Amino acid sequence: MMTMLQSLLHKRASGMRTPAQRVLVLALVVGLGASGGVFAQATTGTLFGQVTASGGETVLIESASGFKREVPIDARGRYVASQLPLGTYTVSLRRDGKTVETRSDIALHVGAGTDVSFVSAAGAGQAVSNLGSVNVVANALPAIDVTSVDSRTVITAEQLAKLPLGRSAEAIAMLAPGVLRNSANFTTATGKPLVSFGGSAATENAYYINGFNTTDPLNGHGGITLPYGAIDQQEVYTGGYSAQYGRSDGGVINQVGKRGNNSWHYGAQILWEPSFARSDYTDVHYANGIPASPVAGNLYDPKSKNKLWTTTASAYVGGPLIKDKLFFFIAGEFERQDGTNVNAVDNSKPYQTYRYDSPRWYGKLDWNINDSNILELTGASDKRHGNGSISKYDYTTLKQGAFINTDDNTKVGGDLYVAKYTGYITDNLTVSAMYGEMKTTDYDVPGSYDSSLTYVSGITNQNPALNGGVARGNNQTIQTLYDPARSNKTTNTRLDISYHLGDHMISVGIDNQRSEALNQGNKNSGPGYVWAYGHTNTPNAPLVSGLGVPAPANFPNGQDGYYVQKNISNNAVSVRSMQRAQYVEDKWQVSDRWLLSLGLRNDQFTDYNPGGQAFISQTKPQWAPRLGFSWDVNGDSSFKIYGNAGRYYLSMPLNPATGAAAGYVSTQQYYTYGGIAADGTPTGLTVMSNPVSANNSFGISPDPRTVTAKNLKAEDQDEFILGFTKTAGPNWTYGAKLTQRILRNAIDDFCDVNRVLDKAQSLGYQIGSSNSCYLINPGRANIFNLVTTNGSLVSVPMSDAELGFNGLKRRYYSLETFLEHPFDGTWYGKIDYVFSRSYGNTEGQVRSDLLQGGASASEDWDNYAIMEHTNGPQNNDHTHVVKLFGYYQINQEWQVSGNLSVQSGNPRICLGYYGPDHTDPVGYGNAYHFCNGQPSPPGSHGRLPWLHQLDLGVTYRPMFAAKRLAISANVFNVFNEQRPTFLQPNSEQAPYSPNPLFGTALYREAPRYVRLSVSYDY
Repeated sequence: MMTMLQSLLHKRASGMRTPAQRVLVLALVVGLGASGGVFAQATTGTLFGQVTASGGETVLIESASGFKREVPIDARGRYVASQLPLGTYTVSLRRDGKTVETRSDIALHVGAGTDVSFVSAAGAGQAVSNLGSVNVVANALPAIDVTSVDSRTVITAEQLAKLPLGRSAEAIAMLAPGVLRNSANFTTATGKPLVSFGGSAATENAYYINGFNTTDPLNGHGGITLPYGAIDQQEVYTGGYSAQYGRSDGGVINQVGKRGNNSWHYGAQILWEPSFARSDYTDVHYANGIPASPVAGNLYDPKSKNKLWTTTASAYVGGPLIKDKLFFFIAGEFERQDGTNVNAVDNSKPYQTYRYDSPRWYGKLDWNINDSNILELTGASDKRHGNGSISKYDYTTLKQGAFINTDDNTKVGGDLYVAKYTGYITDNLTVSAMYGEMKTTDYDVPGSYDSSLTYVSGITNQNPALNGGVARGNNQTIQTLYDPARSNKTTNTRLDISYHLGDHMISVGIDNQRSEALNQGNKNSGPGYVWAYGHTNTPNAPLVSGLGVPAPANFPNGQDGYYVQKNISNNAVSVRSMQRAQYVEDKWQVSDRWLLSLGLRNDQFTDYNPGGQAFISQTKPQWAPRLGFSWDVNGDSSFKIYGNAGRYYLSMPLNPATGAAAGYVSTQQYYTYGGIAADGTPTGLTVMSNPVSANNSFGISPDPRTVTAKNLKAEDQDEFILGFTKTAGPNWTYGAKLTQRILRNAIDDFCDVNRVLDKAQSLGYQIGSSNSCYLINPGRANIFNLVTTNGSLVSVPMSDAELGFNGLKRRYYSLETFLEHPFDGTWYGKIDYVFSRSYGNTEGQVRSDLLQGGASASEDWDNYAIMEHTNGPQNNDHTHVVKLFGYYQINQEWQVSGNLSVQSGNPRICLGYYGPDHTDPVGYGNAYHFCNGQPSPPGSHGRLPWLHQLDLGVTYRPMFAAKRLAISANVFNVFNEQRPTFLQPNSEQAPYSPNPLFGTALYREAPRYVRLSVSYDY
């Protein structure tokens, strides 16, 4: 079966519409008219069950917020009620208008089905109270959801309150198997660490709040998330998700916020992470010698002098404005983080004090217009404001020096507003519509700025004969100036329809998203350029042979290999994209034990350059089949075997539109120098080269027809899953799952322009101008559009071999096993183990091993040389991962909890100059996969060490306060393990010149810290 599905998925749709395609288009047009998407990125749950029917039965569903819905029983004694708002429900069996049996305290899980059946109590083994003619059973539910075919983990508000976790969506997501923190320390705009799902890059995930896509449109670096205390449930999809989801080939983080009901609830909490209870960071020393002009011997960064403390205050209130009709919930959170950083010895900001204020809020209004119509309004905000000061620092005495200036003022994050309508038109027909807007800012303006000073970097590489052996710089701390109006905007429009037809639950929808990146501009500070010092141990060899930069020894003062670069960079653009999708899905209950999920999604992506012209138009059908099954083996929800096969398309973030599709400047000019001024700038300059650019980035805006390869395909990935879940008695559940992911297509920039021009010339074309880079499907043949000297557009085909590549590969496979003990009033626990491999010649949209977080704009695929010897385990590869978490209720007042993570290390990387002669054929310096002149593929230098992190918590809820008061203490990284998570990968700083930083642990596990909290909930 897997072979057949894989073959089906690998077939490509042609430009001609097949009869099946016309049927889908017709169904969407007739059923919807214009726009939408069923289950609209799940914010709801489903109730279903079996009834011993004798005629005249219905099932009445009532929530704590007054919502009511009565559904019929079909001929086989089954019922289903879908798209129910999350909450606690009472489900009653009614016969001829009278209630005969009731189940109470039924809690729905987001996106999941909950089985509430009405069979004989004796047969079900349930404890039943006889209240006249009414039986009441409290929350007697099976452990396994046999209606799901996907892979997900749902964490509830109750679990969040008990487990020792970091207060972020990503920290919650890491409870799910296959989810790991990105090793390059990439973060969201508000400073939260990004995570990787199933070997995919950290930018390939999707974020949702109450059905709205909050993913960062520029680079995919996370998204807006809820205040921690406002989360009702967080759903973490790790694979196999249905046709309703798209625009992700990693995972999905879907948060659903709390809502009000007929009872009043309010509360407040104070959290404190004091500096005195935080262990010191480990100091960083040069691991591979010392530089020419060291500042403090082999000390690189005295991190032990860093200090950090955090205080968070939050409060919430929710309840009825009109009983059974109108409800509200409001939550606010304010986090203040203060600290000091002593940065590396070559940093222009030696000593920083900083303050980050993070105000977050969430509000929800729910209106039960009547039993058939619901209106929901959601507002949320997730922001971070920063400021601070910069001082000098004596790295010898480890003391703060004189004040330099104030640090940048930053304002990031933003707001979203969402409206959603749900109409239960008939017992079988449900319609929902959603519209939302999100606006985020990226304000970064110097607190004070001296425009007369030039930024200087690489001061430890200065010629010691010219500075007395003491590195010389100045007080310019600003390298880049950004447009104060930088921002992003996203709108979502959905219309969803689902229809229950016999054994089928048919869903159709359209999901439209418009994204804008506004005023994404930057330029160099001071005079418009910056200086960067360098040194080579081979002064007689060309410095950058591929760009024509000669040997320093050929010029005055260059005989000892010292040189300096003048770097110029500037850019200023606004760009946008339009993403549309349609899908149809059928959940077909083939029999009492077999469920098939048959889905088909069609995505279209259009990207526009700064002039508003489309340079990517992927509007032909991009079919993404989603096929799944669930087999209730024993027919009693105690043993499920399930499988899934699907294709997932990922739209390109807006970042490439600001680069390859725009005219930007990024040049370097090389000099030797005979002196160093008091402000660190070079004097006695001798020009070695004209301005050069490895990517031909000289500020010329490209013709939009030439930016991308002809018929560019969107990034897509195929995934195959087969697993089982089984109960072991009344208190245990266990299971296992096999997963395979295959990246079929990627998009990245290709910058080896001369290869394209040479091919064009061989075809007899005279090309008028060329681009800095082209967007291509790497690993495949591509057709380039070029403009000739007479202005005509010509096509230049190039095979993968002509581009210098040898195919695209990113594959991931895993075996996941778990054992879970559901909470029984005393304790809850879960352990899972994942064996996995993520390998190939690309990580995806980013390069974690080079700290390159710009989506689809890393060094990968820029040219042939950078891609040689790249095949091997990728940076997100951790072969073994064990996760264990849970909590134990000692007595009515005391509870303890724990969270343990153990993972094997990712590959060590060694990069250097190209080939045995240590050359630089394409101007990429020390970033080639060569080490000491030998090929250096990933994984050939061993692994980083295993990581072990244990977090513990204890909570006291005194009976004298009716358990409304809670006093908690959490300890994170109990054993204070600070093993390295990222080593500096570049072995050389110039040809044959060892890099003193090579192998230095730039990132480690965070040291042990303590969080204390007091909360009150009514």
